[in-house]
Amino acid sequence: MASKIKKVKKSRSEEPLEIERVQVGVRLEKRMVKVLKAVAEYFDTSLTDLLESIVLHSFEGGGANAFTDDVIPTISEFKKIYKMDYGVHDNFRFSEKDRNQ
Repeated sequence: MASKIKKVKKSRSEEPLEIERVQVGVRLEKRMVKVLKAVAEYFDTSLTDLLESIVLHSFEGGGANAFTDDVIPTISEFKKIYKMDYGVHDNFRFSEKDRNQ
């Protein structure tokens, strides 16, 4: 991953950490997905790697952020481009359209 994505605290060993990935059925807001894909492309990484990095930083707590401060304006521009006009505290307001319409 690009160096502008913060790394979680280094593990005790630099040995590869074997993992098993599973397919999950997750549905996300359409504009958010567009921004996520743009950010992954910006960092020349996969959407999987980007999401894992974001989740790991979130799980660290204490205001851990997956991105360095100089990247936030770029992400803000992607949000404008894709009209993602909501923020971190707005998810409780999400109201999904009836999928059968």
